[in-house]
Amino acid sequence: MNNSVSSTARLLGAGLRALLVLTIVCGVLYPLAVTGIAQALFNDQANGSEIKDTNGQVVGSSLIGQAYNLPKQNPDDATETAKPDLKWFQPRPSNGLGSNSINTQYSLILSGATNKAGDNPDLVKLVEDAKAAVVADNTTATYKVKPQDVPADAVTSSGSGLDPNISPQYAELQTHRVAEQNKLDVKQIEKLVADHTTGRTLGFMGEPRVNVLELNTALKALAKS
Repeated sequence: MNNSVSSTARLLGAGLRALLVLTIVCGVLYPLAVTGIAQALFNDQANGSEIKDTNGQVVGSSLIGQAYNLPKQNPDDATETAKPDLKWFQPRPSNGLGSNSINTQYSLILSGATNKAGDNPDLVKLVEDAKAAVVADNTTATYKVKPQDVPADAVTSSGSGLDPNISPQYAELQTHRVAEQNKLDVKQIEKLVADHTTGRTLGFMGEPRVNVLELNTALKALAKS
């Protein structure tokens, strides 16, 4: 009987010591080491790839897209369709437009694709409506947008619906409208787009892209100067 109690006590003691050691190693030392390495070597990524304006205020993350819409006239009306604020560069649609969308406002609560087939009538209509809106919004007194000039990313969402980037072609298509809305020269806006265009990763992976948040942050600074 005494041997049994003694053995149980030893096993219990060994288990508690193992628990204590593993808690310190896995729950304290390892997280501290990983956090320290991340902060030292990958500080920007570890802190959310934050983008700051000229005042040092965080305006968002370079990894997550944002919507640039006018304030709703009736904020409590869930059926009211948000209208784009045309003085800003517009991002990709966030999973389409309208009630058939999964995520229409780049909400971080929900992401994902609509999973509609390419010939789905609802999706076809959404794309056609989006193309007509892009043509109408970006046609100015001195610049006419043709339907065939509208790139695919202007009317389709990414797989996640949170893509922060647009193609250089879509950014260039918006330059005349942005210049007119902000009372700036088109050449200034075109240079802004060129300066914020990122090429393929390592020269061959992915496609050239423009981060809309970074571009609009630079546009805000330019408009104030």
